[in-house]
Parts: sequence; structure tokens; C-alpha cells
Amino acid sequence: MCEKPESGIYFFLSRIEGLQERITNMIDLKDKNNCPAIETISEYVRNPVFMQFCSEIRNTYQCNEKIEYSSCSWEKGWNVKFKAGKTLCTVYPRECYFTVMIVIGTKEKAPVEAILPECTMELSDLYHQTKEGNGQRWLMIDLEDKDNLYQDVLRLIQIRRNS
Repeated sequence: MCEKPESGIYFFLSRIEGLQERITNMIDLKDKNNCPAIETISEYVRNPVFMQFCSEIRNTYQCNEKIEYSSCSWEKGWNVKFKAGKTLCTVYPRECYFTVMIVIGTKEKAPVEAILPECTMELSDLYHQTKEGNGQRWLMIDLEDKDNLYQDVLRLIQIRRNS
């Protein structure tokens, strides 16, 4: 049986993995009594795209994030809301990625459907698979990279802001 040496790269990597696991375990996004700072949520997500996304929304729409606890049985825990008059989006932190919820209501429906042919197939499929209720579709979009889907999300937020 091969043993890992107590020094060198294997030791270093095992220490980093252990530290990441301890940080993740220390951050309890379901603990209603401890509101985390945005930096703490970022440590939980461990993906630089999260903070880039938050900064982009803050700077583009001149709004601040509001960290709120959701007691909803569907998605309990801390999330990040961006409001500019109305809620532009809600961000749900995950380990290594995050989910952006954007509500497409009656005012946004026509402009969103007009751009769907230009969007990624992933977003288009998600839009069509999301059931409409009370004139709204609640899109839950997972983001991990600053790719075309990321750009699509920014376009949806822009439509929501302008409606």
C-alpha cells in the first residue's frame, strides 16, 4: 500500500482540502440566527464568478444586495436579493456554483420571448420547461462560469429592470 508523504505537494493539497471542508462546514446557510456577510457567502460558494456577478449587478443597477433568510420549504436558507425598485433577481448560494432566480412576469414575457432565439439552448429549454403560474415563470438558472448562459442571465435582468 502506498502512503502519502507528510511533506510535499500531497501534504499541501490535503491541508487545503481539509481547510476548505472546515470552512464549508462552519458556514451554515440554514442557520436563521446568523446572517452571513456577502464575503462569507462567497467563501461558501468558492467560485470567483459569484462575486463578479454580484459586483456587476451592483454597479450596473446602482443597487446593493440584501441578504435575507427564506423560510420557504422549497428553498430554506440565506439568499442574496438585488432590488432596484423591484426585485431584479435572487441568488441562492451553492457549493462551487450559484443559482439565480429571475421572475418573468407579464411585462417581461414578450421581450424575453423575443430574445430567446438568440439565447443559449440551455436557457431556451429552461424557459419553455418552466410552468407558468399566475402569469409568471420563476426561472432557476445555475451559474458556474462567465459563459454565454451568464450573459443570457444579464440580458434577462436588464429586461426585468426596464419593464
